[in-house]
Amino acid sequence: MDAKSRFRDGYVRRLAEGLAKEHVAVEAAEHIIEGGEALGGGTTQEERAQWMAEAMRRMDTLLDESTRRAVRERCACCLGGKRHKLSQEIARDNETLEARIRAANETPYVFGHSVSRADDGRVLVSFMPDGWPHYGCACLRKATEPISITYCHCCGGHVKRHLQTALGRKVEVAVQSSALSSGGNEPCRFLCRIVE
Repeated sequence: MDAKSRFRDGYVRRLAEGLAKEHVAVEAAEHIIEGGEALGGGTTQEERAQWMAEAMRRMDTLLDESTRRAVRERCACCLGGKRHKLSQEIARDNETLEARIRAANETPYVFGHSVSRADDGRVLVSFMPDGWPHYGCACLRKATEPISITYCHCCGGHVKRHLQTALGRKVEVAVQSSALSSGGNEPCRFLCRIVE
């Protein structure tokens, strides 16, 4: 049975598909998505966040970091439509890398709060500004406890897809901080190394 017909909840379905596409052993994948069939249309945001926290704990135990990152990047959403077109326009309308970074910074609909160069030359994408008293996760709004930063690699996949398109270069993305894993104390930030 494929993930689409097995799982009613899109979050669970994307996770199951990501595990399959990264060739995670069936036994490990089944353990990670255990209980996912119970989530569906009547699932509260609190229940989804609780299930996802457990699934991420199981992933952290069973999979190495690079596999976890690859699986979660495959769970990224908002990859097409207007965001993709805006990313293509950045690449088309700006010749230099620095001009493209500036244009990405001026496109908050795609990249959040800011896109800038870090001191070490990497590109820093911040979804929110510094200095807020509390930060929240746009995807798991009702999480009542910190959740592993593993979850946040899905937003890393969003950043990766659009930044690669906008810059016209491959990038590797690392989650520097996250509202979800910090219990609301830090904003979501992604450090991107330009590969080529």
